[in-house]
Amino acid sequence: MSSAVQTAPLQTSDRLHGLDALRGGALLLGVVLHAAMSFFPTQIWIVGDTQTSAGASGLFFAIHLFRMTAFFLIAGLFAHMMMGRRGVVGFIKDRAIRIAGPLVAFWPFLLAAFVAVLIWSAVIANGGTLPTNSPPPPLTVSNFPLTHLWFLWVLLIFYVAMLILRAPFALLDRQGGWGAGVDRLVGAAIGPWTPALMAAPLALAFWATPTWIPFFGIPTPDTGLVPNTVALTGFGAAFGLGFLLDRRRDLLGRIAGLWAVFSVMAVVAGVGALMLVGGATPVLAPVADLGLKTATAAVMALAVYSTTFAVLALTLRFASGHSAGHRYLADASYWIYIVHLPLVMVGQVLAARIDAPWWIKLAGIVAATVAIALVSYELLIRHSFMGRWLNGRRIPWRRAPVASVLTPAE
Repeated sequence: MSSAVQTAPLQTSDRLHGLDALRGGALLLGVVLHAAMSFFPTQIWIVGDTQTSAGASGLFFAIHLFRMTAFFLIAGLFAHMMMGRRGVVGFIKDRAIRIAGPLVAFWPFLLAAFVAVLIWSAVIANGGTLPTNSPPPPLTVSNFPLTHLWFLWVLLIFYVAMLILRAPFALLDRQGGWGAGVDRLVGAAIGPWTPALMAAPLALAFWATPTWIPFFGIPTPDTGLVPNTVALTGFGAAFGLGFLLDRRRDLLGRIAGLWAVFSVMAVVAGVGALMLVGGATPVLAPVADLGLKTATAAVMALAVYSTTFAVLALTLRFASGHSAGHRYLADASYWIYIVHLPLVMVGQVLAARIDAPWWIKLAGIVAATVAIALVSYELLIRHSFMGRWLNGRRIPWRRAPVASVLTPAE
């Protein structure tokens, strides 16, 4: 490997602005992804539209390949960073406040909004009257509706697993010998071959799951308190690698230098995966042929990680400078993601009654959702105690003026 790759330009600062941008972008892309679901050629979402297109399902496929895998990789890196700054007790306290707290506080309201929009949509589809259906089944561990806040639940699971796995190493490796060995292994794992290495266990998990539907890649664990094996494998491996990468910050420069290699891999593997799953029109069924399933699992797993490392490398290489706009959106993205799904669903119900091309409807739903969420963030969250709760800091409405005369002590 050339030295140019190993020493790719990357601003080294205490704040990794490129990862901030990617984390915010990954959460914001959730708005686009969920908005596109009502325009699929095959209805998969509770709100359907008469204007459908393979373009909408193709857009969903491209975003879904990398979005949450990239998010969990960054989450692992930030977890190690925070633990180094605050210690184990401080880390647990912060995560309980900023991850477990919003999950417990917002989930009931979001579920109620979700159900309300669902009933509204059903009434419209039934000619203005509420259809008579059987009551929903009682909540159990296997059918618990986490909604789109599932990622907070899975994050908490990974935090607990991380603390448990880390404990014996922290206790026994006082001299740092084992840690140095792990750092060397991580360094050897980072290169053009990284997506293939990461893809191997995920491909096996795909192949071993009888109900796996390839079009959806890693199945979203939004139902049930025990995440599916594929999600634990794919997202857990990304989280673990991110955790270890923070020990080797120098490797981020190597990843940034490989942006072109990873981008080519992402395009080739992504197109190959799309062809194997039948194109942009979803085939919503498991693969029966064993040979085809094996090939699809391998290519899909490679596509997941090559796209993840491509977007990671691109943001590290080209978005690592400080940007007030990126920082604002990164801060706002948490709140936007929490509140966006009911807003998207309302937009989808309203858009279904409008005669317009699907892409205009999609753009309108996304724009309206983001606008409402940003206004509510600015007025209700950013400058209040909620900002400190969700983002770890409260931004005053007006900053105090800087003193024009310095005291002798200064």
